[in-house]
Amino acid sequence: MNRRTVLKSGVAGLAASTLATPLIAKSRSVRIGSYGGYFENSFKEFVYPEFTKATGITVESVTQPNSSDWLVTMQQALVAGGMPTDISLYARDTMIKASRIGDIIAPLDLTKIKGASNLDSYFVFEGKGGPQGVGAMSWFSAMVYNPNEVKTPASWADFWDTNLFEASLGLGRVYNAGLLDFTAATFFDGEETLMSDEGVMAVIEKIAELKPNVALWWTAESQMEQSMKNGDVVAGQYYLDVANLMALDGHSIKPTFPKEGNLQDYGSWCLTAGSDKADEAAEFMNFSSDPAVQALMSRKIGTAPLVDKSKTDLTDDEFNFVSGAPAIKPAYEAYLDNETFIKESWDKMLAGA
Repeated sequence: MNRRTVLKSGVAGLAASTLATPLIAKSRSVRIGSYGGYFENSFKEFVYPEFTKATGITVESVTQPNSSDWLVTMQQALVAGGMPTDISLYARDTMIKASRIGDIIAPLDLTKIKGASNLDSYFVFEGKGGPQGVGAMSWFSAMVYNPNEVKTPASWADFWDTNLFEASLGLGRVYNAGLLDFTAATFFDGEETLMSDEGVMAVIEKIAELKPNVALWWTAESQMEQSMKNGDVVAGQYYLDVANLMALDGHSIKPTFPKEGNLQDYGSWCLTAGSDKADEAAEFMNFSSDPAVQALMSRKIGTAPLVDKSKTDLTDDEFNFVSGAPAIKPAYEAYLDNETFIKESWDKMLAGA
């Protein structure tokens, strides 16, 4: 989410749908955290004003870092008796951590967030205390390739073909950047395989076979971008929306959804434990779950909607710019519960000959 970029699309009005009518009551407000820079500015310009118009609730925008760092900040603040936000934006793995720690995010009353029914149940996070997160938006890490150099790969398995991709792939270097998930979905039983040490080792051994085909193990987005532009790599994994933006700029890069799918990550709105703005938070989460708002965020922020395309007014081109199917879910629980073993095994594989 710290890589969100400006979408090259026109301003789209918020379609009338199920948005609430303004409440003529005493002044109401809520503090909402989101990742800074363009991402936060887009919410302040396009989303929060529509929410205020629909509900009469004003928003104080709070800049938060990535959700794992923000969790530490929130822990320290709550211990000290402070509360930086009423609503924070957390990735699923951070929600799991927060739920396990306790007293950081509060349970939600879904009877007041009826819009959440628009979302797949996967995007309504169930913690120890019941529902604790409502999906905000998602983003994809996708297969990309140079259409001037290679044909469209049909499967992630194609990357193992040395005749096609010897020393020409760009893949994420960090253990949880997606390659484990792609490989598990392609050759094994997906997320379930990564839940055991034996499964982790089997997937990592399969990835070791791929090493002769990798020209770049990238850690920064700019590394992959430049390598695709230079022709140093002809395929790999990259962010869906950024790849589409590069293509619009005339660069030889094209994203595709292979038969196994691409990796879908997402963020959720969570209510801070002890906040007295539960009603306002519920109204914002209800608003955010509206298909019209999901479409607005896709157009103006570049995030993938968490509602079915048929519920929105997104055109095929607009939807395909930010989303697609099928989707591969990251093995969040495995990375949290077995982080040390997975990371050490991964690093050993990369360091090997």
